[in-house]
Amino acid sequence: MQLTTRQIKLVQATIPTLQQHGVELTRYFYNRMLSNNPDLKEIFNLGNQRNDTQPQALASAVLAYAQNITALQNLDNAISQIVHRHVSLDIQPEQYPIIGTNLLHSISEVLNVPMDSELIEAWSAAYQQLADILIQTETNLYQQQNNTKGGWNGWKKFKIVDKQEESSEITSFYLQPVDNAPLPEYQPGQYISVRVMVPQLGIRQPRQYSLSDSNHPEYFRISVKKEAADQQHKAGYVSTTLHEHYQIGDEIEVTNPTGTFLLHNPDKNTVLISAGVGITPMIAILNTLAAENNPHQQISFIHACRNSNVLAMHQHIIELQQTMPNLHSYLACENPGTELAADKIGRLELAELDRALLPADADYYICGPKQFMHSQYQTLRNLHISQNQIFMELFGTGGVSQLTA
Repeated sequence: MQLTTRQIKLVQATIPTLQQHGVELTRYFYNRMLSNNPDLKEIFNLGNQRNDTQPQALASAVLAYAQNITALQNLDNAISQIVHRHVSLDIQPEQYPIIGTNLLHSISEVLNVPMDSELIEAWSAAYQQLADILIQTETNLYQQQNNTKGGWNGWKKFKIVDKQEESSEITSFYLQPVDNAPLPEYQPGQYISVRVMVPQLGIRQPRQYSLSDSNHPEYFRISVKKEAADQQHKAGYVSTTLHEHYQIGDEIEVTNPTGTFLLHNPDKNTVLISAGVGITPMIAILNTLAAENNPHQQISFIHACRNSNVLAMHQHIIELQQTMPNLHSYLACENPGTELAADKIGRLELAELDRALLPADADYYICGPKQFMHSQYQTLRNLHISQNQIFMELFGTGGVSQLTA
């Protein structure tokens, strides 16, 4: 659908309002849509609504769309990330009109603009243009999944066949399909969605988790951090349910692996930088590289943690180093205690590292909390690492565009 010049100008005229009131608008939109369509609560994670992550992500996306309405090619990477997340949650074309209707009514009601105004008509055309792009791209990805050996669309039943505690916060869950069908090959760094019944809510809830191992033909492994309640946040719905209510033998629902955070050049020097549970996709990448064990490739595994109790998979890295002389690790720990041998006591500062750990020709992968990623990205750029050498994954909703500004 092509917008008229007048419609484009009307959409662009809302940019200042979106910059100032975008989150207020999207928060209102989600409350309106989920109240009018309660069945969608099993698609949209309510924890992300409660902590404002989803409204903030949508507000950023709507603003970026308005800012690039005449140059949508600038949004190719962001659209790709959105498409992969939508497919992971089994979003279908028939849900787009529901979303669009509620979005347009939200714009009308929050901005106090009549539904029959030129502005709402312009945003209706703009929404349909974006929906058409997303639906077609998602259709292609669904077809690609179906055409992949072992692939499927939508939710499929899996059984928990093992649980292993990795730290005081993180537990690994090993998942096998109930029908014992072969699993599709996935790329290290990708994720799956899982859906469980949350007793507290009385409904099923989805959550996306990185696969934390290299490709395996018989099982998926995810390593889940239990998001405990603190003074600022309430306990995570899905992570708490998995940790406290799901045992070996129980069934959960899983979608086909997807995601755009991938190992791009498996033969190139590689630097993996993570914090906390951001270690999980890095372990998948590291295990994939370990299987090849290219002696001409340098791998730097750089991790940051709060204390020794929450540090996961550290022994695994130590064991890999015994067979991989090209693997170099660095650990920054704020409170390592007496038993953990950290390279630095305190927070990670890449500028302090030996430059041998940060080769100029390497690809860099970063995963962890938003502020951590922003800091590492800026430091790498200050060290003259090109932007096209840096790949990032932000846990939760949204993307990484705001990190590179």
